[in-house]
Amino acid sequence: MSARGVLYPEFLSFMVECGALLFGDFTLKSGRKSPYFINTGEYKTGAQLSKLGKFYVKLIHNSVRSIENAGRINEALAGDELTAINSLVSAKFNVLFGPAYKGIPLATAVAAELSSTGLNMNVSFNRKEPKDHGEGERIMGYIPQSKDRIAIIEDVTTAGTSVRETIALLEDHGIDAKIVALYISVNRMERGSSHLSAIAELKQECDIEVYEIATVENIIDYLENTPDGCISIPDSDMHASNIRKYLSEYGGKA
Repeated sequence: MSARGVLYPEFLSFMVECGALLFGDFTLKSGRKSPYFINTGEYKTGAQLSKLGKFYVKLIHNSVRSIENAGRINEALAGDELTAINSLVSAKFNVLFGPAYKGIPLATAVAAELSSTGLNMNVSFNRKEPKDHGEGERIMGYIPQSKDRIAIIEDVTTAGTSVRETIALLEDHGIDAKIVALYISVNRMERGSSHLSAIAELKQECDIEVYEIATVENIIDYLENTPDGCISIPDSDMHASNIRKYLSEYGGKA
């Protein structure tokens, strides 16, 4: 179950306000030329990171709610209902993992916001490479243990590289923990190594659940039908058309 379409208008407006959602001509790590770009490095203040963490917490809460209650995701949770939802979250996973580098502040922000709801979650992250001084380890923060259940917190998923790298990292350290979920801000819905989307390949190959706050289709909808109270974008129809063309070439089957 995904929070797809429930949170995205307010979230995309927030991204535009922060400068994290950009339109133009960008070269991705994959080498593809994209008409839009997600830059989570633009979340620069404590207030922005706190608000971003709240969006992820809503997504996490929604991921454990029943279908009939999922539409209430924007309602404030409190009391027994919040306690029950947090119990479901802790049963789903007990570790947040932030892949270096952008995933580190994301996982930290999410952990802080979960803590404010009464759920104290373990946080792990990694270095890109081992150091030859200090403790020298590649896994920092909480060290996952066998039988732990891990949720990865990421910004976007284009090819699923960070998930595969995290799985390999755990295996290299002999840690028999399972990655059960991936929470991302935007699903680019691009194909991976086959006709399937990268996320569909991840679900199939790694047996994990993937949840997103928004998709590229939501971005197109936002551009073409900017909701009242949300930040409008100059040349929005042109950007929407460019993204449609990009998806027609690089989109993957869900």
